[in-house]
Amino acid sequence: MYDICIIGAGTVGANIARELAKYKMSVCLLEKEEDVSCGASKANSGIVHGGYSDEPGTVKAELCVKGNRMYDQLNKELHFGYRETGSMVLGFRDEDTKTLEKLYQYGIQNGVGGLSIIDGDKVREMEPYVSKDVKAALYCANAGVTSPYEFVVALMENAVTNGVELKLNTEVTGIEKRDDYFIVSTNKGEIRASYVINAAGVYSDKIASMVGIDDFKITPRRGQYVLLDKEENYLASSVIFQVPTELGKGILVTTTYHGNLMVGPNAEEIDDKEDVSTTEEALEYIVKTARLSVPAFNMKKAITSFAGNRPVSNKKDWVIEESRVGRFINLVGIDSPGLTASPAIALKVVEILKNAGLNFINKPDFEPNRKPIIKVKEEAFKGDINAENPDEHIICRCEQVTEAEIVDALHRDLPIKSIDAIKRRTRAGMGRCQGAFCRSRVKEIIARELMIPIDEVTQRGKDSPGLPQRVKRGDYTKL
Repeated sequence: MYDICIIGAGTVGANIARELAKYKMSVCLLEKEEDVSCGASKANSGIVHGGYSDEPGTVKAELCVKGNRMYDQLNKELHFGYRETGSMVLGFRDEDTKTLEKLYQYGIQNGVGGLSIIDGDKVREMEPYVSKDVKAALYCANAGVTSPYEFVVALMENAVTNGVELKLNTEVTGIEKRDDYFIVSTNKGEIRASYVINAAGVYSDKIASMVGIDDFKITPRRGQYVLLDKEENYLASSVIFQVPTELGKGILVTTTYHGNLMVGPNAEEIDDKEDVSTTEEALEYIVKTARLSVPAFNMKKAITSFAGNRPVSNKKDWVIEESRVGRFINLVGIDSPGLTASPAIALKVVEILKNAGLNFINKPDFEPNRKPIIKVKEEAFKGDINAENPDEHIICRCEQVTEAEIVDALHRDLPIKSIDAIKRRTRAGMGRCQGAFCRSRVKEIIARELMIPIDEVTQRGKDSPGLPQRVKRGDYTKL
């Protein structure tokens, strides 16, 4: 019997797990995929938003600002990668100034610091490659970028180190409420827990329906992106938005935490929660729209496209509450800025659990720190693809990933044996050639270190669906 069972190992579930690991209680986390961060948490913009976009008084607005302020300390403890860059919302027409003023007032009411409205000349002074058509912008000094999948990995590693039990490849098939506990049925047997936390993202409506809660519906909102080579990152030093639309914050141009230029996402409501394919039509729209902000990026330097599905509910705001089914905690429709808010969401869930009767006793031996996997390569680094020393033996040429880094990732507290899991932890395969050089080399190291047959090493795990359909690189580099 567990005190708490969390469903879903995305950024929300992982933050909750790590926060609960600070207390004397038994916690398990169930994830249907072969690794953590396999949903929206690995396929998003990686933006730590300032907190000016959401209507004052909403849960979104409150938790976005609180979450933003937690990233610096979390990164000092967990070393997942975070950099404060600032952000701009660009206005191209005189009427856009009204929207910028509205966002500014939202930000002031929400408690956002570092806000100002600047004219087009100041915009281009700060961002020289922004369009000459920009008339004004809302600047927010507090925004930043992070590596979202590394964030989830770091959180879960630390949670497991501190006693949380992670059960991968474990899909919830039913939930039965008893007097003071739940029976959670899975493809791997039953689990009993006093409290259940539904952090299942796009599947949160399905999980809630298992206990008879059907007053909300999740619609996947797919966002597609194009990732360009690091050679293009000189074009943007901050996160560059356009004035938002009803469907979201619009097309952005940004340099990612690891230095690639990225453009996107669009916003399209779809029916299939697993559909993360990209389409030529959508990518053409993204590129055309992004060039309104930063005209000069070279699509011949594009290296891949990808997509993720945001869990949009039919509610006006996020729902984070103990449901009418006592001890069943619902987290519904945590779309953007869910990544930013996730550390604060975890704190809110702790308060909900306290109010629901769970006793919290601090764990005196909680270890808050986690060492990084990726090692910064200094100028004196003597890496080589034929080096015998694992610390210098380059496996991935594009990202300068060493054998030692891959071995480190394999022997940490999260059980992994897929090529994609290594990619999320070390960046092997994320570079210019997208794994053409290193994929087989990574596969050999996984087989050797885990002492398993090489044919058991898969791209995404045995139980994972096939690779999503993506537009061929040659088709979008022409855009």
